[in-house]
Amino acid sequence: MFGINDPGIWMAYLLTFACFVFSIGYGIVFWNKDKSKNDQKHQEK
Repeated sequence: MFGINDPGIWMAYLLTFACFVFSIGYGIVFWNKDKSKNDQKHQEK
């Protein structure tokens, strides 16, 4: 595929894609978590 036969290159592509998917998921899950904690601290004062 794509003319690349070396398994090391395919592992690099696979790990890059896995990191991309993980970072998107992490961003979605933790999008406003810290912000809501800071808002609660300001409201208590």
